[in-house]
Amino acid sequence: MHAPTSNRRRFIQAGAWLAALAMTNGTHAANWPERTLTVVVPYAPGGQGDVFARLVADRLARALGQPVIVDNRPGASGALGARLVAKAPADGYTLLLGQTGEMAINLSAMKNPGYDTVRDFRAVALVGDAPLVLAVPANSPFKSLGDLIQAARALPGGVAYASSGTATPGHLAAVALASATKTEMTHVPYKGAGQAITDLIGGQVQFFFASASSIMAHVQGGRVRALAVSKPGRLASLPRVPSVADTVPGFDFSLWGGFFAPRATPDAVVQRLSSEIGRILADPELRQRLEADGSAVAPGSPESFERRVRDDADKYARLVKATGAALD
Repeated sequence: MHAPTSNRRRFIQAGAWLAALAMTNGTHAANWPERTLTVVVPYAPGGQGDVFARLVADRLARALGQPVIVDNRPGASGALGARLVAKAPADGYTLLLGQTGEMAINLSAMKNPGYDTVRDFRAVALVGDAPLVLAVPANSPFKSLGDLIQAARALPGGVAYASSGTATPGHLAAVALASATKTEMTHVPYKGAGQAITDLIGGQVQFFFASASSIMAHVQGGRVRALAVSKPGRLASLPRVPSVADTVPGFDFSLWGGFFAPRATPDAVVQRLSSEIGRILADPELRQRLEADGSAVAPGSPESFERRVRDDADKYARLVKATGAALD
């Protein structure tokens, strides 16, 4: 007779505690932000994600009335910085500038990344979406993507391509190109884009699917030649360069970056961040700056960004499984 009463009392106490917790969280969200925000970039300074973070951070600080600092935490193909944010308090003060690699590829390419994109993060705002640029040395005999494919078919393994690391978007784009064209090409991984571009310019490798931001100055300076871009359509900053999809129908790879928060971050905070970042991205000066580096500014809702992340994670999981392109 006493057990039901005791259980009822516990349920009432638990309900009161949850209500109090919800009220407290609501109060915190209403007063947010009250102190400095940190944006973790899981790569070294100078990369595309770092550019995205810094272009938005200063403007976001002015919009929120609080400092916004960028904290570079490179390591483990982006996984180190992602882990830090996944384990941070879900209060809106620690954010991740996440990109395709650590948010869509690592889950299938790494045995244990130490986080789960869907379980541990909420998508907040997509900042930019840039195609990769298939670049060759300036003196390369390949004048078109067709030339490159023909050479790879004529000499299996004789065409070598660089990547900024195993299971990076550029590596997997090249793997997908070889698979789609039924060719065999040799992968030469580097520890970042800088050395890969140096060896591309020197002719040690025959091509490199590089991020637009890292290769654009070299294209414009005549040190390398762009043969194709990895998304359908033309790039505004490279209007004469065709898409890989013009030769390989359905080919579609890009390097996107955006803001993420720990999964339990309050809705009000996520919506405020999304709204403020959306207004920032609507600024013509900022749009021009991003588009000059090859990035399409693609703001949208947190929900649409989350769907994009999940769709890409599924795509890369299938590619990794089919090719075995995995990280140690």
